[in-house]
Amino acid sequence: MDMLDFEGAELYFDEVLSDEVQACIDQAAENYAEEGSEQALMRAYFLEPEHPMVLVAMYRYFYYQHRIQDALIVANRVLRIYAKKLDFPDDWKQISEEHLQAHKKSSMTLVRFYLLALKGAAYLELRLGEEESAVSRLKKILELDSKDRLGAKVLLNVSVYKGLKSVS
Repeated sequence: MDMLDFEGAELYFDEVLSDEVQACIDQAAENYAEEGSEQALMRAYFLEPEHPMVLVAMYRYFYYQHRIQDALIVANRVLRIYAKKLDFPDDWKQISEEHLQAHKKSSMTLVRFYLLALKGAAYLELRLGEEESAVSRLKKILELDSKDRLGAKVLLNVSVYKGLKSVS
């Protein structure tokens, strides 16, 4: 399936966010290196625990703080939340092209968001040395994204046998 085959759909950052939650995210961004930024993100999370902007902000915060395990927890939470929203199986390994086809016209941006979270989780697993799981995730993305619009093949080529064996 072509992951660029969508038009005019809302993106994750278009979803309405309350002023209070937006203020928390803004505060965390402005005070990124100071104490209190994580607390602001946690407040945003408690107010809107499934909002994509909150989850992306948390993922980025943990990633840039080099808290890779925490960022992976957030990525996996995104997968659970969006699997429910998309009526996907709970286990990403069971997702098929038929699941994606069901959303071709209605919510391909959510499908892309889900698959990008899967790719992000794979990248984090590579950073943590969990290569087998990461490769599995990347292969699933390539199975679903036949034109590699999401760029999983590059990560897979880097990771498979530590770059000694290329994936065609």
